[in-house]
Amino acid sequence: MSDLFDLDVQKARLSRRSQATHPDEPTLPPLTTLRAAESTLPDPNSAGYLSGGSQEDTVKHIVRDIIPALNGQGLSPHYYGFVTGGVLPIAEWADNVVSRMDQNVQVHLPDQTIATALEDATLKMIISLLRLGDAEAWKGRTFTTGATASNVLGLACGREALLAKRLGSGESTGELGLLGACLKAGVTEVQVLTSGGHSSLSKAASIVGLGRRSVKELRAGEDVPWRLDLVAFERELQKTGTLSIISISAGEVNTGRYGVNGVEEMRRVRELADKYGAWIHVDGAFGIFARALEAKPEYKVVREYAEGLELADSITVDGHKLLNVPYDCGMFFTKSPEVLQSAFVNPNAAYLASGSQASIPSPLNIGIENSRRFRALPAYAVLLSEGRSGISSLLSNMTDLCRRVAGFIQQSEHYELLPDEQAPLDEIFMIVLFRAKNKELNGVLVQKINDTRKIYVSETKWKGEKAVRIAVSNWMVNVSRDFDVISSTLNAVADGNGDD
Repeated sequence: MSDLFDLDVQKARLSRRSQATHPDEPTLPPLTTLRAAESTLPDPNSAGYLSGGSQEDTVKHIVRDIIPALNGQGLSPHYYGFVTGGVLPIAEWADNVVSRMDQNVQVHLPDQTIATALEDATLKMIISLLRLGDAEAWKGRTFTTGATASNVLGLACGREALLAKRLGSGESTGELGLLGACLKAGVTEVQVLTSGGHSSLSKAASIVGLGRRSVKELRAGEDVPWRLDLVAFERELQKTGTLSIISISAGEVNTGRYGVNGVEEMRRVRELADKYGAWIHVDGAFGIFARALEAKPEYKVVREYAEGLELADSITVDGHKLLNVPYDCGMFFTKSPEVLQSAFVNPNAAYLASGSQASIPSPLNIGIENSRRFRALPAYAVLLSEGRSGISSLLSNMTDLCRRVAGFIQQSEHYELLPDEQAPLDEIFMIVLFRAKNKELNGVLVQKINDTRKIYVSETKWKGEKAVRIAVSNWMVNVSRDFDVISSTLNAVADGNGDD
């Protein structure tokens, strides 16, 4: 039997989950290493281009030249640049199984493989973990490549559902096309209303034919740009000849905050959507995981902010963020499975049929891809091994580290906590936003921090000025150790000693 399937051989790999300490891998490779690695890549003009070579030499090249030039987002707990979880050891093992077994999960074939049944079971586990209610209420469910693909599904479903109501007679946008459906239904505009929407929302709008300009920001104020302005929202819903999709941010990419403040505001959004015939989509890529935090007093505020999201028509979730499974892994849920299938059905291919008695829809009929990797298996392995308590513990560590760093910044003479210096720390989930008080330092702050190679952060803008974002999402978080690394690095950069 292959070593991959031998538990005794895999014990060392899996034991990393319970280790108290982890290797302090660099967050970024040295620039000299990057340039050296680039010089080893095949030259199309060379005489031996694509002439082949031994497997051993290929492995040596990748180990010697390529691996040292990759960033440390999967190896270092100090990679805070993007909302990029690491890879839990059990997920890494499961992903290797996926490659070895090479399942193309496109058609539900219950007499041939367990893959689609396991995928459906995993999606039900996610629904339960996130307290979204009865899984049967979310019968439209599938795995995607990530939040961007899930947002494409959400906007496509919204477009399909809203136009179907206007068209009647069983006609659909999937058959008529967007232009034909709008003309026949007398619709002059389909708009996407949001606040603090992720950039992928505009990309999704372009892909499904609505256009990037259809995305309209309805912000409650300059100081709270993530909050949805409910007055402006209702006004937009009343426009003649216009259909509306509402996209709720949970959470906003710079601050992690939520488009609506809890269940009462979400009920109001639901009420208005029902009154004016709109579709509610939640971009919950990472913020929705606040619902999986343990019901402790210190997490009460963020848990309450995330309440009510279950009232949406569709929801996106990212697995390769806080669930700590490998890229790429996203999930999509909708309460309207027939709409999902109307938009994404793969017709006229008898050889891809799963049979009329199938209880689970074939994934190729409810998503973008026909060819699909078995990306459910790593998520299944994590959910099964960690359970509610294990995942809650991981999320608690991320949140606690963020809040401790935010407290340090509040007290620092060098840095300013954003979006509000005096904001209660219990509003923070897993992102810290800040800038340097010294404008000259602030202009180069991200570069100075990243040049240390001790931690990696990303640059953004807040109210037109540069800012720094720390996003904590790695399973290897150790609050005390990582706080010391972050605070000492920020102090050194402020004192001009970052290069040391």
